[in-house]
Amino acid sequence: MEHRYIYADNAATTPVSDAVLEAMLPYFQTNYGNPSSIYAKGRENERAVMDARARVAACLGAQPGEVFFTGGGSESDNWAIKCTADRLAAQGKKHIITSVFEHHAVLHTCEYLEKHGFAVTYLPVGDKGLIDPADVEAAIREDTALVTIMYANNEIGTIQPIPEIGEICHAHKVLFHTDAVQAVGNVEIDVKAQHIDMLSLSGHKLHAPKGVGALYVRKGIQLPNLIHGGGQEMGRRAGTENVPGIIGLAKAMEIATAGIPEKIARLTPLRDMLIDGILQIDQTRLNGDREHRLCGNVNVSIVGVEGESLLLMLDHFGIAASSGSACTSGSLDPSHVLLSLGLIHEVAHGSLRLSLGSDFTKDDAAYVLSVIPQVVDRLRAMSPMWESICKEGRRLV
Repeated sequence: MEHRYIYADNAATTPVSDAVLEAMLPYFQTNYGNPSSIYAKGRENERAVMDARARVAACLGAQPGEVFFTGGGSESDNWAIKCTADRLAAQGKKHIITSVFEHHAVLHTCEYLEKHGFAVTYLPVGDKGLIDPADVEAAIREDTALVTIMYANNEIGTIQPIPEIGEICHAHKVLFHTDAVQAVGNVEIDVKAQHIDMLSLSGHKLHAPKGVGALYVRKGIQLPNLIHGGGQEMGRRAGTENVPGIIGLAKAMEIATAGIPEKIARLTPLRDMLIDGILQIDQTRLNGDREHRLCGNVNVSIVGVEGESLLLMLDHFGIAASSGSACTSGSLDPSHVLLSLGLIHEVAHGSLRLSLGSDFTKDDAAYVLSVIPQVVDRLRAMSPMWESICKEGRRLV
């Protein structure tokens, strides 16, 4: 069989693109000034950061003064949630609403707040991984400080009804934050039209470098600092700015948000080709909604195989994939996202996520579909669980 390398784990991270790297390079050795310095090199970089802020804001439908650069999505989530909670607790608002299958940057932050006297409501997502806006409205209380719901799930790719949720929150005068790390560059976002008060994003999901992200905070929201020290980021986030990363983030966002319709039109048929092909294998299921789904996300469960073994064998054939969130890849526990859909452990353990990049082709899809069935056959032949399932005639999906 042909042997090639196919990177299908773009939801975990992406390579820095040539255009982004080219934009960043001068800021490592030539334009290296500290933006807080008053001499020429410093002032030049201050202007560069201000320009990047305006460009990132334009990609979100925001104003430049509403965008704050951070170290990534997890920091942005922590800032939005912890500091909103701290501020509104003084007004007696100590209730937060989120969902059961958020990224751990949100879930662990909410767990931290629970230990410090806050009440958290974890909304169900149903077997398709979609949140019902009516559940959000029903959960809002007099003491609700914040609703935080991810825009698109990092594992199963489901796109949530964010505009509807945002409208409900605004009607009840409750702040609304969304973790949009997987959504930026994949769906059209307008923070004003979609009633979003705060939004987190990360550069390394859209061909910018790791270690840079941003938090949008609607004008008028007094969000306390998460990091204290100097007066950077308009006095809201201390620490010398990561100028090369900020420049790269702005460039990457411009490229990604300008080409969303074309990306959706090109990747959706390839995604569906993979889903349809994998589901031809006996005892497999698609995880997440088929329609309300990121164009590059494929997540399936394959009964009778273990996710880690599946990934190792796919890697042998030159296919880089995932069985869940990259942030928990060292865990032996089933994905909390898949368990939230109602999957039993035996099914959740056999998950496979393929997340397609802009360079993924039909030939790549055909190669992946030629490899997966033989890998599954080999793993099932070695699986006592699969042997037991076959003998008993059980169907787990």
